[in-house]
Amino acid sequence: MTTQQLVSEIHKKKSFLCIGLDVDLNKIPKHLLEEDDPIFSFNKAIIDATHHLAVAYKPNTAFYEAYGIKGWKSLQKTIEYLNKNHPEIFTIADAKRGDIGNTSSMYAHAFFNDLGFDSVTVAPYMGKDSIEPFLAFEDKHTILLALTSNEGAFDFQTKKIGEDETYKTVLKTSKSWKNSENLMYVVGATKAEYFSEIRKIVPDSFLLVPGVGAQGGSLAEVCRYGMNKNIGLLINSSRGVLYASNNLDFAEAAQAEAEKLQLQMEKLMHAV
Repeated sequence: MTTQQLVSEIHKKKSFLCIGLDVDLNKIPKHLLEEDDPIFSFNKAIIDATHHLAVAYKPNTAFYEAYGIKGWKSLQKTIEYLNKNHPEIFTIADAKRGDIGNTSSMYAHAFFNDLGFDSVTVAPYMGKDSIEPFLAFEDKHTILLALTSNEGAFDFQTKKIGEDETYKTVLKTSKSWKNSENLMYVVGATKAEYFSEIRKIVPDSFLLVPGVGAQGGSLAEVCRYGMNKNIGLLINSSRGVLYASNNLDFAEAAQAEAEKLQLQMEKLMHAV
């Protein structure tokens, strides 16, 4: 999926909602545990109920890897279902990879070619040669961790290197990498006060924003400081949508929560 196709879908649905498919078998409705593949059954129901309200889905691969080969097969079935039935949806492998060049090439091949994701999250700590193998894939996107929403973000990301905080150095340096036009960035919603500074460095890039809702981030504040002419935001909600109910009505409850977010987003889009 190209960036322009993503922008078009955002305007069509009047939404920039990304739903994180972080499936915990301890939290899903108990009746699904009787299914042959409870993770996929849960994901399919969530997707069927919310695909008209969301422009992206983001499985965090840890929630699949934790269940071994069965979990990986559930991930594969989920992405195949999305690609076949909803090709207009932008898919994100939240894998946070990042290693030496030949290893990164294998990771990129796994997520882009084998599984067929549109994008993957990566960690920038090992630098240029660990990221460019991902950027080499045409019409695929690499989502770089820039400023995260967790408490430990302050351990390194906001420390100064010379005149700039580390996250600013990451942003500025990444723009010099080959095919950097394929970059997006993770910026936590709980760091809303930083969005103005980030937009000075990457005014046109898409930002994937976790932390709205359960982690306390403000959608209105993120949009106030982070939205650009193409919207430029993918706001992720995981727990708030997935676990709105753990009863038989779980999919309907998820749809209701996603619709609340979509309606808020539509109003904020009109304000641009």
